[in-house]
Amino acid sequence: MKKWKCDFLGTYLKRLWNDDLVNSNQKNDCSPILKQTLVALAPLLLTICSGMTSGYSAILLPQLKMNSTININDEEASWIASMAALPMAIGSVVGGFLVEKTGRRATHAISCMPTLIGWLLIYFASNIEMILAGRFVTGFCVGLLGSATGVYIGETSEPAFRGFLLAGISFSIAFGLFLSHLLGTFLHWRTTALISSLLPIASQLILLFVPESPSFLAKKQDQEKAEKSFYWCRGHTEQAKKELTIMLERQKQQVPTSQATSIRDRIDELLVPEFLKPLGIIVVFIVANQWAGINAITFYTVTIMKKTIGEGVNEYVAMLTVDTIRVLMSILACILLRRLGRRPLAIVSGIGTSLALISLSASIYLAKFYPNLTFGTYIPMTSLVAYIAFVSVGFVPLPWAMIGEVFPMKTRSIGSGISSFMAFTAFFTVVKTSPGMLAELGTSGTFLTYSVVATVATVFVCFYLPETKGKALHEIEDKFKDKALKTAKVKHDNH
Repeated sequence: MKKWKCDFLGTYLKRLWNDDLVNSNQKNDCSPILKQTLVALAPLLLTICSGMTSGYSAILLPQLKMNSTININDEEASWIASMAALPMAIGSVVGGFLVEKTGRRATHAISCMPTLIGWLLIYFASNIEMILAGRFVTGFCVGLLGSATGVYIGETSEPAFRGFLLAGISFSIAFGLFLSHLLGTFLHWRTTALISSLLPIASQLILLFVPESPSFLAKKQDQEKAEKSFYWCRGHTEQAKKELTIMLERQKQQVPTSQATSIRDRIDELLVPEFLKPLGIIVVFIVANQWAGINAITFYTVTIMKKTIGEGVNEYVAMLTVDTIRVLMSILACILLRRLGRRPLAIVSGIGTSLALISLSASIYLAKFYPNLTFGTYIPMTSLVAYIAFVSVGFVPLPWAMIGEVFPMKTRSIGSGISSFMAFTAFFTVVKTSPGMLAELGTSGTFLTYSVVATVATVFVCFYLPETKGKALHEIEDKFKDKALKTAKVKHDNH
């Protein structure tokens, strides 16, 4: 019986890969959306692991300080907390290179083994050096995924479901944070690390049965494999056939990367409006995303809760409360991106984030001078919850989702690498400067600073953020080209 089941599974997976090539008129055994979800599941499992990497220090450090065979001081604790963030920006640069040279799927496959090794280093750690090494390796892999995940999901999903699947990136990070804090609340830090190490194994197994990105294969001049991959993911609908034809025709018109050997040729590929405009939009949006302060809350939940609400805050309850709100709002973001679109969600999220931060800052400031006011802790608490909800439903998921949509096929890996590098650099600066800002500006001043960033970002997206809902990737690219051509035509007519 067991052998029969294994043979049946093997035969089904093989047929799942080949069914679209056997007969283009044959009905698929598995619907395209299920296949696209399967493709997305592998990188999203690794992204959950990324969330666990960011959240792990919050449960590791208290256990090491309270009762552990590894003794640490405050300086060593700060290094453990920040060690994962240090290599993220570097990892995003390496990830951008791997996405371009080895492929989108291949980059995720390459990330699985070092991620596993990093968590096992922590699990078997007998000294602080092994913990630091494990944190560094897992943080580096988070950077690798920042460049690859959005691009891979964006290129393998159809326009109708692309926003939903791309929003899964933010959900996976939020769920990873929640999972690491939940496990660490009840389990030993070594057990939590061991459970975390299972995710890259599961991801690697799924990657064995899903194809490489059709856009990457087309870029490498492998038309047969590109068609096979595209039809496996998308089926044989008229819309899919049209998109495939356009993608292959455009790729034939481009000079192969291997022939563009000079530095000048590479630079010229980047100095075009269809690359520079989306790069500017995403970089501003993603840096503002970080400086709206959500990761300051994530890393310093207890400190901020005590300053905002009072001293009687249970640190584990505070962490899990914040995590639960983020997870729920990330789920809502997946649904809203499927139904609404990018621009409306970004604007509503930005306005809500700004107002909640201003309310939070004002209520904390007034409480210093009027401690007997009747609103007590209700307004600060309500404002804090509203802030986490609004920033998590739009500002957090949208930039990462749109990385996989707005860049042209030829320079998509470079655009994702630069955007991820800027995001992780901003991430590190926010986490590093938050304690100093809380000390120098106070809690009200810190949140006021974040509110200014959120307000400026909201105005920016109102004017410049494109709507990509329901559009094929080549249509998004053409939109930036059309704008550039219209601008050039106006300038020419004026002269």
